[in-house]
Amino acid sequence: MRSTIKKVFVLVNFFLLWGFLNTEYLAETKKNSIINLFCIENFKEEMLKAKVNYDEEIAKDTCDCFLEEFSKSRSYQKSKNKCKLETKKKFNLL
Repeated sequence: MRSTIKKVFVLVNFFLLWGFLNTEYLAETKKNSIINLFCIENFKEEMLKAKVNYDEEIAKDTCDCFLEEFSKSRSYQKSKNKCKLETKKKFNLL
């Protein structure tokens, strides 16, 4: 009986630890994902075209929004349009 309880305890701890590590890994992956890198670069480009000073905080916020929306809807254009509008409102652009 004790052996079974020990095994269950070890198994539960393993899964809790695995979940924690997996969450950390996914957060880091999201931060440095290829989609995020492209988003930042495209954001810089659009800011330059619009003759607006590039701001890293605005870029990060916009790309975080895009990644979140894209993961929900899987629609590039909808995600882009929604986050562009939210960024304009949030940071009083144009």
